[in-house]
Amino acid sequence: MSKIFNIEKIKYEGPKSKNPLAFKYYDKDRVVMGKKMSEHLPFAMAWWHNLCAEGTDMFGRGVANKSFGKEYATMEHAKAKVDAGFEFMQKLGIEYFCFHDVDIVPEADDIKETNRRLDEISDYILEKMKETGIKCLWGTANMFSNPRFCNGAGSSNSAEVFAFACAQVKKALDITVKLGGKGYVFWGGREGYETLLNTDVKFEQENIAKLMKMAVKYGRSIGFTGDFYIEPKPKEPMKHQYDFDAATAIGFLRAHDLDKDFKMNIEANHATLAGHTFEHDLRISAINGMLGSIDANQGDYLLGWDTDEFPFDVYTATMCMYEVLKAGGLTGGFNFDAKNRRPSYTDEDMFIGYILGMDTFALGLIKAAELIEDGRIDEFKKERYSSYFNTEIGKKILSEDATLQEIAAYAEALGNAKLPGSGRQEMLESIVNSVLFN
Repeated sequence: MSKIFNIEKIKYEGPKSKNPLAFKYYDKDRVVMGKKMSEHLPFAMAWWHNLCAEGTDMFGRGVANKSFGKEYATMEHAKAKVDAGFEFMQKLGIEYFCFHDVDIVPEADDIKETNRRLDEISDYILEKMKETGIKCLWGTANMFSNPRFCNGAGSSNSAEVFAFACAQVKKALDITVKLGGKGYVFWGGREGYETLLNTDVKFEQENIAKLMKMAVKYGRSIGFTGDFYIEPKPKEPMKHQYDFDAATAIGFLRAHDLDKDFKMNIEANHATLAGHTFEHDLRISAINGMLGSIDANQGDYLLGWDTDEFPFDVYTATMCMYEVLKAGGLTGGFNFDAKNRRPSYTDEDMFIGYILGMDTFALGLIKAAELIEDGRIDEFKKERYSSYFNTEIGKKILSEDATLQEIAAYAEALGNAKLPGSGRQEMLESIVNSVLFN
């Protein structure tokens, strides 16, 4: 193993440990509901935040040194990031990584040169994968940073820009297949609009669908057997983005006959920006058979943008894992699309951020399993809808031959309806608290 970080392999020390460089809840071999914790929680490192982000914001330059001993924007630096990333993942016991194309190489002025660099660096990554057993969870193309994508990629008003989007997707798919990626993500970085005054929404959405259909056809032709993902996001950088939330994205996929190849990659921070809870978008994805993968982070409710914080809210993580367990798990994994806060700029902070996130989801898994095993919430929901299964009118409503006239006649004969059973929200919330805090 290379030695970029002066930090030893992170070990599990248990809940009473006060060592910031130790796991308190993530015990990879602990069995929860018949599976090892590591099987429930296939964690992934986000190449962009962890190896690239320096803490730059709109008001200041970067504070974290991510040079890893090499000159920035060189292929030597790209290889140093590979070395750093694999050492980092090995020391944390993380088995997967995710990447954008221009995370792993500096983008050249000519796309042919960028592609040559991608071939070179992916060869190097593949060597490290074979040495370590670490795998690629998913790949994607950055179609939002380059100035040509100022009006979107698939949704661009320029046919030339659309062609460059196709070229990037093709190459990112090539690299994802080369690295054995389980999935490929479309994150609509700038697929949206600022004003309807200059936007043909129907034309733009149809063009996005064309790009996705071409990607599916090409991906399958080169042996990609995994899931394609949409990662919903309501706004930022555009005022309105076409993949607003899970329900909107699922409707788009079905409208354009893409739902057989695509699932959702749900990010917690994006769900809350859409005015939902994290678990809401997970539930909507799951009941539509489209829960695929998760970007594990959280946002700040006092700020109206995508802060990508490491998750520490155990209540939310518990509700997330409750949905995941109920859905039978993920086809993808848990990618930490999260970055350290700007004042947390040391190498040690990088490790502590991931330890925090991994421990938070491990504790969420433990508590979600306890909620399910407790059974009171499931039993209450079953009872709440029991009139549809235990009464003649309920059974009639659920039957395929029910008519509006027949059901209406029942109501008229009844004269009035009793109040439905109490929702008992406060009781259910107290059950959650009792499980979380014993």
